[in-house]
Amino acid sequence: MNKYLASFLLMLCCAAVVPSSAVAQAPANTDPRNAKVTLPNPANPNLPSLIMIGDSTVRNGQDDGQGKGAAGQWGWGNPITAYFDPARINVVNRAVGGLSSRTYMSSGHWERTLPLIKAGDVVLIQFGHNDSGPVNDTVRARGTIKGVGEESEAINNLITKQDEVVHSYGWYLRSYVAQIRARGATPVICSPIPRNNWDKEGKVARAADSYAGWAKQVAAQEKVGFIDLNDTIAKQYDAMGRDKASLLFPPDERTHTNMAGAEFNARAVVAGLKALRTPVAVNALNEAGRAIPAAAIEDDRPVVDGAKVAGVQPRDPALPSLFLVGDSTVKSGGAGGAIGWGERIATHFDTSKINVVNHAIGGRSSRTFFTEGRWSRVLEQMKPGDFVAIQFGHNDGGRIGDPANKNRASAPGTGPETVADTKPDGSREQVHTFGWYMARYVADAKAKGATVILLSPVPHRDVWENARDFATFAQWDQEVASKGGALYADLTMVVSDAYRKQGAAVVDTFFSDARTHTNDAGARFNAARVIDAFNGLPGKPLAPFIKQ
Repeated sequence: MNKYLASFLLMLCCAAVVPSSAVAQAPANTDPRNAKVTLPNPANPNLPSLIMIGDSTVRNGQDDGQGKGAAGQWGWGNPITAYFDPARINVVNRAVGGLSSRTYMSSGHWERTLPLIKAGDVVLIQFGHNDSGPVNDTVRARGTIKGVGEESEAINNLITKQDEVVHSYGWYLRSYVAQIRARGATPVICSPIPRNNWDKEGKVARAADSYAGWAKQVAAQEKVGFIDLNDTIAKQYDAMGRDKASLLFPPDERTHTNMAGAEFNARAVVAGLKALRTPVAVNALNEAGRAIPAAAIEDDRPVVDGAKVAGVQPRDPALPSLFLVGDSTVKSGGAGGAIGWGERIATHFDTSKINVVNHAIGGRSSRTFFTEGRWSRVLEQMKPGDFVAIQFGHNDGGRIGDPANKNRASAPGTGPETVADTKPDGSREQVHTFGWYMARYVADAKAKGATVILLSPVPHRDVWENARDFATFAQWDQEVASKGGALYADLTMVVSDAYRKQGAAVVDTFFSDARTHTNDAGARFNAARVIDAFNGLPGKPLAPFIKQ
């Protein structure tokens, strides 16, 4: 019996015998001056740390279940330790019950936590449950100004009797992010877990228009990793139904989970870290942590039907052409400041000798570029003597059938197996492996007399410094190229090695978002690295067309 199930069953037993009046308790540490809990320090200063800051939904009271065992109130920061190898990372829960993003700072807990953070650490930030209260009163005085703006309010705190300038929720989150980054650590913002509140349609209430939405907005503004616990967990609660989901909370409790609920939420945090590919944390997962599937990262951009997007044509049909095929990291079109390397590579070629034709389109995977008919339009333009460089992988991951993936995921591997996927219109699609689609591209282009170059994906912003990104996709690309007679370049490592020479401070300026899309400077830098990759190919087939 696994730990989650055991805790869940124990909680059911306790719930049957413990009256609700015995479970209820006064909120802990409502006065920040009295929040004098003893917080843990990193066990091994020589290891990286996963540090958590937040409120009681991360660490409740004395972190002991109030003596009620699994049926008591627990935050997810306690059971999450079970998913990490203590020989590889310290898991340090510095959250304090009853505090808000403001009072965690004003009470001195942040001042005591900050010196523990060092370069290479990861810090999870989850506030919001206590930020909605009054800015100034004699009970808690822990509220923050709503939103993410720069407005502030000067008060004389009725509890501390001290003058204080109160800022917005977003301001406090930005302050944490800036101070964490200044110490060389990686901040990750989490939206607050959902409460046990249900609407008339039987759905859990979300906070997308308040603290969850504001947390997401700050993460986007600051270009840091974001784990949307509020929406991710709420979707799972919806699927379970009210009766089953409510068993993850003590009786009559709306906010705090019992141990079963804390474990449930801890798994969501691990899934989020895996989706973000946060290397320090992911590399330290134990067997139980590695078994948790990565969360699907919702892409807010609409997926436009590729068949309806106007294509581009070779400028001079008499010349050979280099066709570029891929996703938004190859062509973003400037949306949100994002520019792909394919939009800046033409300056490296003598365009009197070759056409550079960028057919990449944002939001596509190896699967959808094929199924939407985009590939057939490339083939229509292809002729003997042409070249095609193909880079997919960013949108191929995730679970087939997960709505958040928008029917883009391909099956893993290079084999002939398929997985059935139900599309929004109810039709069924037999989804092939990533390698199957790439092999189809190779075979089709070679039949046209073109030279095919498979490129592994450009790395994410946060997975180049200490880890290898896209290892499986690179392996599959290489295998397909070898079997199909195509050329292969490990663009992931060409770019990663170049990033390491530049350093993190410079590389951070290359991105328009938290981890995936480059801006103009990053696109130009990566375009030059693609040229390096081309020049490293056997026989250097594109050398006659590249400016020296």
